[in-house]
Amino acid sequence: MDQNLRTIDLNAATKGRTFIWEIDRLSENNDWFSLDYRTYLALKIIQHIYYPILAVISVPVNVLTIGILSREKCGLSKCVTRYLVAMSAADLLVIILDLILRHIPIVYKEQFQFLYGIPLCNIHAVLLYAATDCSVWFTVTFTFDRFVAICCQNLKNNYCSEKTSAVVVGTVTVLSCLKNIFWFFMLTGWYSLYNTPWFCCVTSDVYFSRVWTTIEFLHNILTPAIPFVLILLLNALTVRHILMSNRGRRRLRAHRSGQRHRDPEMESRRKSIILLLVISGNFILFWAMIMVWSMWRRMYMSESVSVYLPDFLRELGFMLQLLSCCTNTAIYGVTQTQFREQLKNVLKYPFTTIVKYIQ
Repeated sequence: MDQNLRTIDLNAATKGRTFIWEIDRLSENNDWFSLDYRTYLALKIIQHIYYPILAVISVPVNVLTIGILSREKCGLSKCVTRYLVAMSAADLLVIILDLILRHIPIVYKEQFQFLYGIPLCNIHAVLLYAATDCSVWFTVTFTFDRFVAICCQNLKNNYCSEKTSAVVVGTVTVLSCLKNIFWFFMLTGWYSLYNTPWFCCVTSDVYFSRVWTTIEFLHNILTPAIPFVLILLLNALTVRHILMSNRGRRRLRAHRSGQRHRDPEMESRRKSIILLLVISGNFILFWAMIMVWSMWRRMYMSESVSVYLPDFLRELGFMLQLLSCCTNTAIYGVTQTQFREQLKNVLKYPFTTIVKYIQ
């Protein structure tokens, strides 16, 4: 490997701001057995079991979800179905590119030493971050679609259609790929296998440049800081509109009939808002920690803040982020009766086929 191209690994090139800095800090303060450090070690041990199990579960779960939704027998509109399929497909790519090809090799470094000689890390980074952006922004576009469908009746027929959803999904995919091409030039092809938001080697000139700092900070703002704000805002507006509409419908129906009856429209709205809020809440809950840690880390490296956050928050943040990629199936199963029935049929199919064959 050319030593001029062989870049300075993160834990050897940050002038006391990385893992080596943390070791020195713990040593100087006799803090080796502090709660923070013990929590960090416990999470590293848990990851040896957690990541393989998560990979074994999440891949078939997402494939199963894509298959069930693609059959369009879950009582969902084609527009909603397209968004949910796109979200599941993006989650599947994140599981493959991030969990299987990144985090598991980092946890099992001894078994993946051969990766150090494969100069594909920058290409891997482009694909991984593009898939991650798609996963995040598909959630935003789905939230916006539901906002339009519920709150903007004049735009509903034109915007909430299968054609529009296909255009939106395609546009988000293309923009995500274009946005992350810069990683190919900022990073190098050599793996560092260090558990930071980026995992490739970089040159010292790039690492300490203002351009690098600006780009990485903007990257964290675009994904997932801005999506956080948009999802919270759209959900707040949607819930407010539904509550106001429901109160008006109750008063109108009570005035007309003098008694309360079952309202199919209100029940449909209730199911829609439950699905929307659970998916959005799932994203916010599991992404919050890694978002805070990533933005703090960049500000800390540039000496914009002096508050120190322990390393176990980074590990826990990655674990929660990856968990979010396999929870949508459970969400659909809990909130959508027809999806639950389709899932039962798929799971029972091998057994019923065997029974029929035996008989």
